[in-house]
Amino acid sequence: MKKSFLSALAIASLAAPIAIHAQQPPIIDRQLFFGEVQISGAQISPDGQYISFLKPYKGTRNIWVKKAGEPFSAARPVSAEATRPVRNYFWSRDSKYILYVQDAAGDENFNIYAIDPSVAADSKTGVPPTRALTNLKGVRTEIFAVPKSKPDILYIGLNDRDPRWHDLYELHLSTGEKKLIRKNTEEIASWDFDHDGNLRLAERTNKAGDTEILRVDPDGFKQIYSCSVLEGCGVEGFDAANKLVYLTTNKGALNLSELETMDPATGVTTKLESDPENRVDIAGVVTSDVDHRILFTQYEDDRYRLYFRDKEFEKQYHWLQTKLPGKELHFGAHSSDENIWILSASSDTEPGETYVWNRSANTLALQYRIREELPRASLSERKPYHFKSSDGLDIPAYLTLPKGLAAKNLPLIVFPHGGPWARDSFGFDTFAQFFANRGYAVLQPNFRSSTGYGKKFLNAGNGEWGRKMQDDLTWGVKALVADGTVDSKKVGIFGGSYGGYATLAGVAFTPDVYAAAVAYVAPSNLITLLDAIPPYWEAGRKQMYTRMADPTTADGKALLVAESPLTQAKAIVTPLMVVQGKNDPRVNVRESNQIVAAVRDNGKPVEYLVAPDEGHGFARPINNLAMVAAMEEFFAKYLGGRYQKEVPTDVEAKLKEITVDPKTVSGDVKLNGALGTTAK
Repeated sequence: MKKSFLSALAIASLAAPIAIHAQQPPIIDRQLFFGEVQISGAQISPDGQYISFLKPYKGTRNIWVKKAGEPFSAARPVSAEATRPVRNYFWSRDSKYILYVQDAAGDENFNIYAIDPSVAADSKTGVPPTRALTNLKGVRTEIFAVPKSKPDILYIGLNDRDPRWHDLYELHLSTGEKKLIRKNTEEIASWDFDHDGNLRLAERTNKAGDTEILRVDPDGFKQIYSCSVLEGCGVEGFDAANKLVYLTTNKGALNLSELETMDPATGVTTKLESDPENRVDIAGVVTSDVDHRILFTQYEDDRYRLYFRDKEFEKQYHWLQTKLPGKELHFGAHSSDENIWILSASSDTEPGETYVWNRSANTLALQYRIREELPRASLSERKPYHFKSSDGLDIPAYLTLPKGLAAKNLPLIVFPHGGPWARDSFGFDTFAQFFANRGYAVLQPNFRSSTGYGKKFLNAGNGEWGRKMQDDLTWGVKALVADGTVDSKKVGIFGGSYGGYATLAGVAFTPDVYAAAVAYVAPSNLITLLDAIPPYWEAGRKQMYTRMADPTTADGKALLVAESPLTQAKAIVTPLMVVQGKNDPRVNVRESNQIVAAVRDNGKPVEYLVAPDEGHGFARPINNLAMVAAMEEFFAKYLGGRYQKEVPTDVEAKLKEITVDPKTVSGDVKLNGALGTTAK
């Protein structure tokens, strides 16, 4: 297939068949995209004395520490996770401890662990002791607040008493002692603390799905604000005087979310700011950790826009831009006096450069580059791209075209994001760059239901799974075919979570559009998907029912059945690969089992990968490498792109381990009484 594709390109460009391919960069080793990151995640300790970061230790990503003035070669490991990489961590406010969360094989039941980096390393592990501050099986720990005024305290939630709701605890880092603060019998979803570490507000979803913001009084709760199930509102913190609350909301006649202040005593709100260009929701409010003034606000359009309220910080930001032109700047951890910052600079072709920025000295020092070995010059531009959907709605997207190839009759990978209540953003995207290097154009639509574009755009997707939301992908393909960029016979689709659903919906509802599809942790049956949502998602259940359909009603159930790819499994003729984590708490493995069995029983080509040590998306690099090795060969077979033939022994062994023979899969799950089982 690859040979015939190359021949077709040569025939289409007889004048210079060799020159086109001579311009295309060499195939980049998949290891450079998906192998373990050698260094990332830098943070500065609050006292400014240490820099911590993530780096492999004994083959698994762990936490390392060095003194701020030392070279990285002087760093030492302080954690020793043996199988599952550490993905996030943070320092305690007094710089005494490093804390991180970890689950078991992707089950998302997180516990909190603490390390005292000043303690000598154990001779057996090579690192200081790690203490489990919570150590509960089948329980998900939530972190609600890390108060600066109480450096030995975390306010956490535990759902051990009732798996649906988190009771509020005060956790002492030094001793591990937990003190119950609030038994959550009022179905509270979130708790809000002020600058002094005092509990002031709570948020919950009522039976109608509306959001309620409650003041916490000595004698109970007092509702001071609310927004409907089809609106959004939330607390962003307290103002500099520790009196008013920063609130983002699109309540009532508002379409775009704006920033307001609210008086907790009265519930009275006052507008502070909305998008000056009247295009998108407010995306963030960045405040000083020293005096709690607003430094700047953020709006995410095709690219980020920043609006400064602190003029000195604005002046410094513009100085940083002169040092790092064309880069997106992201402010990370900082010292408690906000003099030393970790700064990240990235772009569509730059995974990330990490700097230490000293504000008072006006210096910027490069620390490292993420995936240093990745050849930046071989990467492709990822540009904003807009097109009209079936009903004329403007769909914002990102388009990546393969470097070195003419933008004509290219094979295409449609790559819808997960959520669906999320969005793709400008910047470096690993999968987009990987596919582009293999010779594919990559389209990433922010379809209706994506967040950030206003209430109307978000609500335009209600009840439209597999319908107009799917049109927003299909019409993107049509636009690229119409202008000659894409070959209509060489269109593939790949996505995870909701993107995986869109992949299955694409081949089930529009089978003529796609020539190959890879569905990753993908819902196939919306009835069983909603039936299996984790109990701690209870606060969002009504909102999901409102935006998808309510399975407790006849009409809602009928719509969910109609929108389930499993219902139209017999229409699937596109070669399909399904990828799943066995321990996924969001999209249960039976979602993949059902569709694999149905496609198999229809006699159509289907391949199946199941990682026994993963959940909702793969965390372990070896599993990602195995999946990608299989996927790139699969797409090359049906779409004609390039692929790396060499597969290292360990990746080959892992791929063999996670490959499941579709003949062994049971899909005996009912959609409803009328449709019967999906497979026998």
